[in-house]
Amino acid sequence: MRPFNVVVLGAGGVGKSALTVRFIKDIFVDTYDPTIEEAYRRTVNVDGQLSSLEVLDTAGADQFTSLIELYIKSGLGFVLVFSLTQEASLKEVDYLRQQIYRIKDGDTSVPIVVVGTKADLSNEREVHATTIKTLASRWGLAFYETSAKRNWHVTDVFEDLVRQMRSRYPPTSPKKKKKKPLHSCIIM
Repeated sequence: MRPFNVVVLGAGGVGKSALTVRFIKDIFVDTYDPTIEEAYRRTVNVDGQLSSLEVLDTAGADQFTSLIELYIKSGLGFVLVFSLTQEASLKEVDYLRQQIYRIKDGDTSVPIVVVGTKADLSNEREVHATTIKTLASRWGLAFYETSAKRNWHVTDVFEDLVRQMRSRYPPTSPKKKKKKPLHSCIIM
């Protein structure tokens, strides 16, 4: 079973914890309790292969900026979260995306999924589908609209990320130990 570190990033209050807890525990947390850092583990079966995910639910990117670089260095895959009800939170996702590429030495093949939360709040929506399509095309990243409350597309986000991580970080074959040459004894 392959282990992968996933980091969930985004502005404060966009629904990072609700998304993460819905995926890990299959429950909806409807109270807002600002997170500093929570780590979760879950084994997932994607396409018939088991993977172990360690999911790091982080504080809002605007709250603990000094930790963001550390999170990015340790992560193999990233879930960048914004709220469909807060257009300003999309700007934070773009900033985080650029930070990831910078910290990962310009590597644009880093597994990233961008997630718009609160899709069930259609009356409060500020980010339009056309904006998302334009950004998805420009950034070349997978985008999902989710609702942790209704459990819409939550699993899809993490399964997509697992597929990306498997592709980007193929399993390494175990290194064979070099056999020590046998020293022969010569009797005279």
